[in-house]
Amino acid sequence: MRRFFITLAAASILSGAAIAQETSTTGAIPPSFVAVKPDSMLSYNLVGLDVSNPGNETVGEIKDLVLDQGRLAGYIVSVGGFLGMGDHYVVVDPAAVRVSYNASDSKWHAMMNTTKEQLKAAPEFKYEGKWKR
Repeated sequence: MRRFFITLAAASILSGAAIAQETSTTGAIPPSFVAVKPDSMLSYNLVGLDVSNPGNETVGEIKDLVLDQGRLAGYIVSVGGFLGMGDHYVVVDPAAVRVSYNASDSKWHAMMNTTKEQLKAAPEFKYEGKWKR
């Protein structure tokens, strides 16, 4: 009986050490879960969305999202080009783009107070290096 308890204690100590070692080497935190709020947006609603200006002129298209430490840091907007040829990409501050959902037409809309010319004159973003497609 005594041998059984010693074996059980040793197994408990060793398995506890193995578990502690596993969590400390991964550096991962336990998962947490969040609820999606009714006014939240999903990335697939944004990518491919045309961006219009107050004059209802289409000035670009959201092609990608820039995430920095898990937070939205920018929209990559394509301006100019035709069928993927000659596209000029710029990164726009999300605060400069008003994205809304219109329930009457069941569509997402993006509005930005700019012109195509202003976007074309903005610093270009290139998909190269670690961002190469």
